[in-house]
Amino acid sequence: MQVNPYLSFQGQCEAAFTFYAQVLGGQLGTIFRYAGTTFEGQVPADWNDKVMHGSVTVAGMELMGADVAPDRYEAPRGFSLSIHLTDIADAERIFQALSTGGRIVMGLEQTFWAERFGMLTDRFGMSWMINCGSGEAA
Repeated sequence: MQVNPYLSFQGQCEAAFTFYAQVLGGQLGTIFRYAGTTFEGQVPADWNDKVMHGSVTVAGMELMGADVAPDRYEAPRGFSLSIHLTDIADAERIFQALSTGGRIVMGLEQTFWAERFGMLTDRFGMSWMINCGSGEAA
C-alpha cells in the first residue's frame, strides 16, 4: 500500500510543482491537462491548459495534485506538509523559499524538540511545517 498527498490548486498546480521541485530538489512528473479529455467541459474554456493531474517527487515521496475548477475549489485546511531535515542551513533556505510570497505562521526557531521548527503557508495556499534536528542536540 502507498499513501500520497493529493493537493488542490486554483490554477497554479504546474507553477507550484515546478517551484517545489526546484526548492526541494525534486523531480517534476508527467502533467496531464484538461484539453482533449472527458473533463474538458467541466472547467472554464480558458482552463484547457490547466493541470488535470500532475505530480512531483521529492525524496522518494510523490506529491500529486490538480487544478480544481473554480466552482469546486476548496482551500486546503486541517493538514500540513511536514519536512524533516538534519541540516540547519537547508532548513533555513527551504523555509525562506517556501515563505516568500506566502504567510509565516511561526518563524523558524529553536524549540524543545527541534534545533529549528517553523510553520508557513506558501504562496499557493499550502501549509508547511519545517522540522530540523533534535532540540537536545542544540
